[in-house]
Amino acid sequence: MRMTMLAALSAASLLTGVANAQSPSSEQKPASPPAASPQAPKAAPAIKSVNVVELNELPEATKTQVNELIAKRTAEDNQRLQRAIEGAPMVKTAVEAKGFSTRDVLIAQLNDEGELIVITRRAG
Repeated sequence: MRMTMLAALSAASLLTGVANAQSPSSEQKPASPPAASPQAPKAAPAIKSVNVVELNELPEATKTQVNELIAKRTAEDNQRLQRAIEGAPMVKTAVEAKGFSTRDVLIAQLNDEGELIVITRRAG
């Protein structure tokens, strides 16, 4: 279960990175890309499917872990996650099909097989 939550946080970071990659940056890029090293992490898999789960459907231990992770995030982190989901039509459509909005998304987790698990809770 702990691995699931770590993966969820990683997926949220991945989605946030996608959103940031689409926005213009004031930083200058290096003239040439760094050489690939054999220890470089492999690229994240493409999203093949999206599974939207409401927080109340999770086991109590997992709910507690999700709530602890959420408590550590800033409003800016939440906005980045929302923008990333809005910028990913497949994810946004899946969230809306379950009756949620991007405001309701708490965490997103992408596993090695390309399944994105989105944990939601009604904003209120």
